[in-house]
Amino acid sequence: MSIFTMKSLPEAERPYEKCEKYGPTALSDAELLAVILRTGSKDKTAVELATEVLNLHPAYRNLTALYHLSGRELKRVRGIGDVKAIQIMCIGELSRRIARTNVENTISFSNPQSVADYFMEQLRHLPREEIHVMFFDTKLRLLCERKVAEGTVKSAQTTPREILIEAMKCEAVFMILVHNHPSGLPKPSQSDLLFTNRVKEAGDLVGITLSDHIIIGDNCYVSLKERGLLS
Repeated sequence: MSIFTMKSLPEAERPYEKCEKYGPTALSDAELLAVILRTGSKDKTAVELATEVLNLHPAYRNLTALYHLSGRELKRVRGIGDVKAIQIMCIGELSRRIARTNVENTISFSNPQSVADYFMEQLRHLPREEIHVMFFDTKLRLLCERKVAEGTVKSAQTTPREILIEAMKCEAVFMILVHNHPSGLPKPSQSDLLFTNRVKEAGDLVGITLSDHIIIGDNCYVSLKERGLLS
């Protein structure tokens, strides 16, 4: 059984040669992915295989699909086995980590936008809600960050007690809640507001201030502090 390789393509259409001559910005999304995949299948070139992957998700037919496709879904594509599926999933994770690295050294306790930027690529593509908490010291330096809950497409649940246990482990003085809305719309629900107030009241009792609760949507966010909803 023969497998299509990059050399099967006319020289002008080979992503490696095109990248070497013109740089990676000259490559299409499918060509960039094809460079990672390296080979196609017995009836498809690597570029054709990459194109099929990028069109696999019913809602995201572009590079964003790489955030949403599981290994099982990827392997439904003829020519994608265990190795290629892992390579593709690692590309998505690498992209998330690069995005976070770009902002993690510029996090500002008083700037909700920078906190949203820090979590955006990690949370905005998730199919389920997650609750994260950032903990800070008296000088507003980030001590640690914890995921305290993972739920369903509509909700994630934890308790103020669990959050404060983590805060005390970090010896935190301030904290910021962050969670995502898989719908892409970061409008706070009534349950979001009630939970926020419960955490704030519990934190105030032990001297750990809840400074903000930021809800992540699809490339947008809401800061309860900015909206005046953090009573």
